[in-house]
Amino acid sequence: MNSSQQKKQKIFSWAVNLGAVILLYAVLLFLIGNGTLKRYEQGILMTICINIILAVSLNLTTGFLGQLALGHAGFMSVGAYTAALFSKSIPMADGPLKFLAALLLGGLMAAVFGILIGVPALRLKGDYLAIITLGLGEIIRVVIENLKFTGGAQGLRSIPKLAKLPMVFWITVCIVAVLFALIRSRHGRAIIAIREDEIAAEASGIHTTYYKIMAFTFAAFLAGIAGGIYAHYLGILGASTFDFNRSIEIVVIVVLGGMGSFTGSILAAVVLTLLPEALQRFSDYRMLLYSIALIGMMIFKPSGLLGTYEFSLTRLLRRIASPFTGRYSSGEGKREKLRQTEEAKG
Repeated sequence: MNSSQQKKQKIFSWAVNLGAVILLYAVLLFLIGNGTLKRYEQGILMTICINIILAVSLNLTTGFLGQLALGHAGFMSVGAYTAALFSKSIPMADGPLKFLAALLLGGLMAAVFGILIGVPALRLKGDYLAIITLGLGEIIRVVIENLKFTGGAQGLRSIPKLAKLPMVFWITVCIVAVLFALIRSRHGRAIIAIREDEIAAEASGIHTTYYKIMAFTFAAFLAGIAGGIYAHYLGILGASTFDFNRSIEIVVIVVLGGMGSFTGSILAAVVLTLLPEALQRFSDYRMLLYSIALIGMMIFKPSGLLGTYEFSLTRLLRRIASPFTGRYSSGEGKREKLRQTEEAKG
């Protein structure tokens, strides 16, 4: 396949995905307009979008970079409080522009904390990195609880509720698209190379320290944006929300979906957000259900729901059309069989 054919396939793939997103958005607006999606259902969808952003951003660090970080909730809290304080203090008319400015500022502040934490922390690996990021995340929470301008232990109140589902939907779509584009670029290939073998990556000329800090900082930036959306959706913040359990919930989503699969993280975020709502009688046992799900997943499918496999709408359409065109059976069919064989061996 020459470069022009690859370019045409890439354009076709982006066009198909964009069309599917626009169709989903049109269905969403229709359901909101006719009253099918009431405030409760819209709140669930808002939570799903927030969890998707948190999961795909952590997957960049944990799944693609291969660095286990347990302080993601700390970056979320930094972004949430920064965005909330900006919205409360700036004399600016409430609207999309103010909301986007608050999210950007919250993300940038979280990125600053990501650099400050990442530079010393990423010198460590494995369990040591997990422990230090967990500790630093808890330090952020305790500091926020003891600052007067953040509301202290009583929390921050009267935050403008600027988060609207249609806008949050497009923010989520843009973030996922940017991450897909990043991981398929030369920078993404460098990040994956570090995960596979850091010593070999460095020997081949990849600046491992730069890419580790870049991925960690960008993940923190996205977590800050998710925190800003969360703050402007609830209208009230408490530091206790961003504790160790919140970080573990995000890790659970990533592991359950597959470390190294953005579509797996999206699927797991949807499932684990809807599960407590579907089992409201047993909501007190949510963490127990998470634990059982993780144990079962580790026993029967250690790689997660999708592993490192990415669901492709374009590939699905080609498989459906293959009986009529006969094109899929050549190259793509062999690659699909090879992938299935490798998963079976794993």
